[in-house]
Amino acid sequence: MIEAVVFDFDGLIRDTETYEFYSFQEVLKEHGVELPLELYCKRIGGHVNAFDPYFYLQECIGKPINREQLRTLRRQKYDILIQNEKARPGVVQYLEAAQKLGLKIGLASSAPYDWVMPNLEELNLAGYFDCIRTHEDVQHVKPDPELYLNVLAYLGVSPQNAIAFEDSPNGAKAAIQANLHTIIVPNEVTKHLIFDDYTLRIHSMLEMDLQQIIAHIKHQAQ
Repeated sequence: MIEAVVFDFDGLIRDTETYEFYSFQEVLKEHGVELPLELYCKRIGGHVNAFDPYFYLQECIGKPINREQLRTLRRQKYDILIQNEKARPGVVQYLEAAQKLGLKIGLASSAPYDWVMPNLEELNLAGYFDCIRTHEDVQHVKPDPELYLNVLAYLGVSPQNAIAFEDSPNGAKAAIQANLHTIIVPNEVTKHLIFDDYTLRIHSMLEMDLQQIIAHIKHQAQ
């Protein structure tokens, strides 16, 4: 029986990842450097240090860069790109449905708390979550399963009775290793990536409602 749903944040609830990528692309392009998606995607859904766009830029141009200046410029570009971006389609409906069904609702994100919470508050979604776990709460972020296991321990729910919603291969690996039913909903950037395993892939949360997802999982278990 499904007792809980656990959501990733970046790229899943709000498509921050696509606009982060676009903003880095713009900064590097101003220096005559193309940013390959396959390199950038190493940092999506996991530790940001898995790929450093600034170090990559410095290597490509062969001279030192002013990181702080570029960080400020990149963030300015991101803020402009993201300003009209709300929650991804279907997210609010899933959260409302989970509440109506009496399910516990968790969030497991590799990002810092001071990034996740302002975004959730801006979207008026923070109040839906019974448990929020971020970078600071664990020793190892995704693809390690620790974030998911931490959330489930707090909620008092076994992995077999929980559904994870993810948009990236790193996140999906974490959820699968934690033994949750894993639904992937890739965004504009991550839809091009290879996912090793998952329970179900949908293009948007509008494609299937939460009750249909639960029915699909129950049918698979029979």
